[in-house]
Amino acid sequence: MIRSLKFTACAAALVALAACGDNEGGAPGSQKARAGIWAAGSSTVFPFATRVAENFARTSGGSAPRVESLGTGGGIQAFCAGIGPSTPDIANASRPMKQGEFDRCVANGVTDIVEIKIGFDGIVIATARTGNSFNFELNDLYEGLAKEVPGPNGTFVANPATTWNQVNKALPNQRIQVYGPPPTSGTRDAFLELGMAPGGELIPAVAAFKDDKTKFETLTHTLREDGVWVDSGENDNAIVQTLTRTPGSLGVFGFSFLEQNMDTVKAETIDGVAPSAETIADGTYPLARSLYIYVKKAHIGVTPGLEQFVQEFMSEGSAGRGGYLQDRGLVPLPADQLTAERAKAAAMTSMARPN
Repeated sequence: MIRSLKFTACAAALVALAACGDNEGGAPGSQKARAGIWAAGSSTVFPFATRVAENFARTSGGSAPRVESLGTGGGIQAFCAGIGPSTPDIANASRPMKQGEFDRCVANGVTDIVEIKIGFDGIVIATARTGNSFNFELNDLYEGLAKEVPGPNGTFVANPATTWNQVNKALPNQRIQVYGPPPTSGTRDAFLELGMAPGGELIPAVAAFKDDKTKFETLTHTLREDGVWVDSGENDNAIVQTLTRTPGSLGVFGFSFLEQNMDTVKAETIDGVAPSAETIADGTYPLARSLYIYVKKAHIGVTPGLEQFVQEFMSEGSAGRGGYLQDRGLVPLPADQLTAERAKAAAMTSMARPN
């Protein structure tokens, strides 16, 4: 789902901070010139990018940069479509850029990309505050949500589990129903990489395929399609609202959305660790992740204010401890990491091809 900060009819197709007539970039493929900055991508990074855009507009006296919530995959796809005003200046991402995405960028002439880590977030598994409490083990995630699980004689069969206590007797006797992000979402990618894959590694029959990357990813990255996992769009707030309307269901979304809705939902623990700013920053929470922005270096000096916007994003008052992004839910980088990322942003150092 595309989220927007405005509600006029012309905003229905794309999300923008500025008024409809202020930005002339249009959708990817448009050939109109534009004067404003354009960032697109992760729904998790969206509230942070919009907050920076608001502050940048206020302090610079110009129009607010345009920010779209298309999901990490959708934002990077638009970003990698080429150079010029019909493509975004920045891709917001809740996971690192993949090798294939980088190669697609290069094939389309986007050869200089600046990768900047802006902070941390965590993937939470939550339920309504009135619901049962869960202490998941990582393997519970695989055994409850994978499309196929180990069967007899070395086979894999359709996941038969219908309640969580069938997966782990220590879990509540509650039906398995989880609302989560779609395949285009970086939140989903992170959940698969940080939750499902490590959970699968704890099961010998699945771990046996660890050296067969294709088979292992098929087993651990393919979620159930029998109504147990429900794709719920890119809007994490919509998932939060669903939990309050659907007793007994669980939701998967970013930590920042948990902090904004603590009055209605609660997070479950993973391996005995609850998500918090501290456990995410120090890495003890298993589903912690880094957040990124990717800057198109060819647009520096062409899109007015782009370099200054990136500097504002990484400023102490924004991304630093006690900055306004922390107030919105971003877990700040340690001081040494923030200094390193800020230096990268100042120098506009191009990234290497991902492994």
